[in-house]
Amino acid sequence: MYQINCLNPIADVGLKNFSDKYQITADVQEADGILVRSASMHEMEIPAGLLAVARAGAGVNNIPLDKCAEKGVVVFNTPGANANGVKELVLAGMLLAARDVIGGIDWVRASADNGDIAKAAEKEKKNFAGTEIMGKKLGVIGLGAIGVKVANAAVSLGMDVYGYDPYLSVNAAWNLSRSVKHVLNVDDIYADCDYITIHVPLLDSTKGMINAVSIAKMKEGVVLLNFARDLLANEKDVLEGLQSGKIARYVSDFPNPTTAGQKGCIVIPHLGASTEESEDNCAVMAVEEIMDYLENGNIRNSVNYPACDMGICSKAGRVAIFHKNIPNLITQFTAAFGVKGINISDMTNKSRGEVAYTMIDVESAPTAEIIEALEKIDGVFRVRVVK
Repeated sequence: MYQINCLNPIADVGLKNFSDKYQITADVQEADGILVRSASMHEMEIPAGLLAVARAGAGVNNIPLDKCAEKGVVVFNTPGANANGVKELVLAGMLLAARDVIGGIDWVRASADNGDIAKAAEKEKKNFAGTEIMGKKLGVIGLGAIGVKVANAAVSLGMDVYGYDPYLSVNAAWNLSRSVKHVLNVDDIYADCDYITIHVPLLDSTKGMINAVSIAKMKEGVVLLNFARDLLANEKDVLEGLQSGKIARYVSDFPNPTTAGQKGCIVIPHLGASTEESEDNCAVMAVEEIMDYLENGNIRNSVNYPACDMGICSKAGRVAIFHKNIPNLITQFTAAFGVKGINISDMTNKSRGEVAYTMIDVESAPTAEIIEALEKIDGVFRVRVVK
């Protein structure tokens, strides 16, 4: 029986997909797998028996990835499961920035007691007038699952769309509208676009990418949209851009003391993936990933270990080895089985940066002695008997 702990509420549509091999436990220390959304795991003691963490969402900055990798704990996320929900809110953000809908609504609310409000509105509405987004240039930085959907939707709305992504995947390229102009230098986005939306992961290389230097390259009156991570922008520089008029609006889905209530900032309370459909999709995908891993050792959509799929094991046994990505380990693994006369029928080795993952199917059940020998090999983090 696999024990699953939920650090956050997870949609029932996902949890009900667990078979009778699984049980939800309130005790995280006895968990084989953890399902999490926004709860921080950085200060948490990683349970000794924990095998996997599945994040019901895309961002994983609340999970200690390196620490988990060193303990042989696979961390999954659910890319694309919430993409449509975020895409729709990005479109809403562009419309809110183009026309002062919020200011107009606030005026109506404040004028609720005016018996002649309709006539007053005709005089007042000029203060909330704006522009249309049709025909405007939109720059999409990052063409992953969300960025592609935003770009394609903007094309349908009549915008002139430019996309930048030096790591554009084949799958994203297939899904991207032919009308999106793929640029090779992000500076072209900064220089030419009326609207700029960011859809990249938060890495050391992307942190603060929107700053005084990049803002100086932008068009006068640009609208910036950030529905990825607040730390992608140096928001003090953004506020200076707003004050100077270089930036017309800054739309963010991440409330913080820097931007909340500031003039020119439209700050949304982190609603990007907060739809019933997104939460359901994320829950279903997270459960599927964690079940396939716990039962078969297969890794799909991991953020700290390489993808690896050997299907369902039809042999007597399957062993998964988590180890450093260094030479000569595979030879030592196979030798450990050979010494005991156990034949290897299939094997897969995949690497990701400094870590690697090896799955071995054998024709005889692996013994405790063999597992112990594998664990003693220098560079091995963990050995797991899948079957």
